[in-house]
Amino acid sequence: MTSPAVQAAGAAANPHHSADMRRVSLRVNGKPYSAEVESRTTLVDFLRHSLLLTGTHVGCEHGVCGACTILIDGRSARSCLTLAVQVEGCDITTIEGLANADGSLSILQQAFSEKHGLQCGFCTPGMLTTLSEFLRDHPAPSEQQVREAISGNLCRCTGYQGIVEAALLAASRIAAGGR
Repeated sequence: MTSPAVQAAGAAANPHHSADMRRVSLRVNGKPYSAEVESRTTLVDFLRHSLLLTGTHVGCEHGVCGACTILIDGRSARSCLTLAVQVEGCDITTIEGLANADGSLSILQQAFSEKHGLQCGFCTPGMLTTLSEFLRDHPAPSEQQVREAISGNLCRCTGYQGIVEAALLAASRIAAGGR
């Protein structure tokens, strides 16, 4: 048994140590997970470091760039601004969960590839999760609606044109009964 003085000294030596641990149970990409997390752990850190799902990127850590966008119960959210304990019982979808069940690319992912909607790829996970929700809710969007939908996601490489073209192509394929 460690004495309280030794525990206090250990905590002082490790400023990242926190006694405020919580259990969180959730589904990520269809799989159940349950883990102990510090109450201050962000969802993006939990996904990347605890679950080793590194497709969700950390950009600005202020909710501005959209690189960390994931879906919580089907709605887009910034995982850098969400605490892991806040998603207790929720269904989370990350970029890793957007592919088809057989591992093939989704219609939207395939359209991104065909229309050169990605270059460096840093913004791509957030763009794809944002557009997945958007296309589900807006099956026949205009170019302007797509541009507005992605206005909260920053991309420094593509100039957005390829992303917009990919979203419109995916919408047309989905409308035609594609999967």
